[in-house]
Amino acid sequence: MKTLSVNKLVSAGCKVKIWIADWFAFLNDKMGGDLDKIQTVGLYLIEIWKAAGMDLEGGQVEFLWSSKEINSRAHEHWPLVMDVAMRNKLPRITRCCQIMGRKEQDGLTAAQIFYPCMQFADIFFLKADICHLGMDQRKVNVLAREYCDAIKRKNKPIILSHHMLLGLLKGQEKMSKSNPASAIFMEDEEI
Repeated sequence: MKTLSVNKLVSAGCKVKIWIADWFAFLNDKMGGDLDKIQTVGLYLIEIWKAAGMDLEGGQVEFLWSSKEINSRAHEHWPLVMDVAMRNKLPRITRCCQIMGRKEQDGLTAAQIFYPCMQFADIFFLKADICHLGMDQRKVNVLAREYCDAIKRKNKPIILSHHMLLGLLKGQEKMSKSNPASAIFMEDEEI
């Protein structure tokens, strides 16, 4: 889905920044919190997008690593994170936790509460005019648009949400790589 959408955006003349969210995977304890493994998976995903036909000719698509970009411009990123955290109550932030595959009532770590604030800040940090994310990310996108109202910013980011692929198991809203029986993987053989 991402490849199809990115190719449409590129053909329409858009410059696309794909955020390899290594720090976010770390906060969400993916790969056991091993940043080296997380970054290896990020490199793998880039190769998957290439293999799936993402249009990388002409330099219209750029891959950015959250750890590198945030470290290099921390003075821009962290004030945004703190501002959204100060402007929102905890229940509002926990409603955004579905972006991590979590539910509001799940026992969340402090890092996982921090995650939506960081993802929100990324929209403004990257100076994104269009936010292209899955439907599971829409609550953070709505938070970003509400923030524009609060700070009286006229140019709100446009939200371009794509549907998630349904899981293969009964009742699943989306595929889950955590359960191999519920998903189709790029390495799977054609049936």
